[in-house]
Amino acid sequence: MNMVPENLRYTKDHEWIRVEGEVATVGITDHAQEELGDIVFVELPKVGAQLEQSASFGSVESVKAVSDIYSPVAGEVTEVNSALADAPEKVNADAYGDGWIMKLRLRDPQQVSALMSAADYTQYVGAES
Repeated sequence: MNMVPENLRYTKDHEWIRVEGEVATVGITDHAQEELGDIVFVELPKVGAQLEQSASFGSVESVKAVSDIYSPVAGEVTEVNSALADAPEKVNADAYGDGWIMKLRLRDPQQVSALMSAADYTQYVGAES
């Protein structure tokens, strides 16, 4: 089991979120990219899109499967990681860093506190396997 960063929050669908002020960065967890295997394509949302919490905003395609990605919180997409268009493998190499997928402006910061902590997520993944 890889390190699960303490400063992030997590969903049961294996997304992570890092909040800085009103803007949050979202990606998929290291566990998710490991399960998927080599990622060959990331479908990104459109900047300006309004997302509801738990709504699918894109997908990650690997040699094994295509998986929807869900927004951990409601908000407006302010930026997408366009580097993933040419280098989707960044998600495999650095899920919590260069492999981020989108940034969004939080509609309701309270939603973040309801997500899993690193300890909760580690326990959840452990129970799953």
